[in-house]
Amino acid sequence: MTTLYRSALDHPDALTDWTIEGPAKPTFPQGRLRLESTGDSAEGQAANFVLWMPVEHPGDVSISWDFRPLHDPGLAMIFWAASGREGQSIHDPALPQRTGQYEQYHSGAIDAYHLSYYRRMWPTERRLHTCNLRKSHGFHLVAQGADPLPPVLDADGDYHLELVWREGRVTFSVEGIECLSWQDEGTIGGAPHRAGAIGLRQMAPLIAEYSNLRIEAL
Repeated sequence: MTTLYRSALDHPDALTDWTIEGPAKPTFPQGRLRLESTGDSAEGQAANFVLWMPVEHPGDVSISWDFRPLHDPGLAMIFWAASGREGQSIHDPALPQRTGQYEQYHSGAIDAYHLSYYRRMWPTERRLHTCNLRKSHGFHLVAQGADPLPPVLDADGDYHLELVWREGRVTFSVEGIECLSWQDEGTIGGAPHRAGAIGLRQMAPLIAEYSNLRIEAL
């Protein structure tokens, strides 16, 4: 394995090269990256945001980080293998501007995989906790798994998350418990994606903290 990026996410300088889309408010009050929206959740999608990490993976990759929910409701998601639909970088200035609204990411000018691993926004999501994997371009729900993360009321410290993307298979685990595994056979949404950018997304009014980020090429 080759380490592509590593950060404790413990101080403001950690975000120097990150790209923020939408009304995100990053702070570090406890020595961990705390994310919340400056918008009002009543604004709907306009209150949500995405942060892109300053590295792109060339193919197979392992992404691990610690996550701590602080305020419900809301949703947390990770993107990977994100690129322009013509294979260009998602930061290509020729692409339309993105502002954190979900449609711009699943049915806009980019392709990506997106895993929503903490879904507590709507009553149906809080009734039965699942992690959902989608493939875009398009809003293709390709896999679903059980989510063992507790709600804020019962959360006890940080939870270690790991996403592994290897030879077209994604595996996601929480504290070493496998939650989801899916092989992209290319039958949904076109051929499997390979390389691209990695990003974090939150839906307001969720407040959550992130730390100990590590990205490794496999």
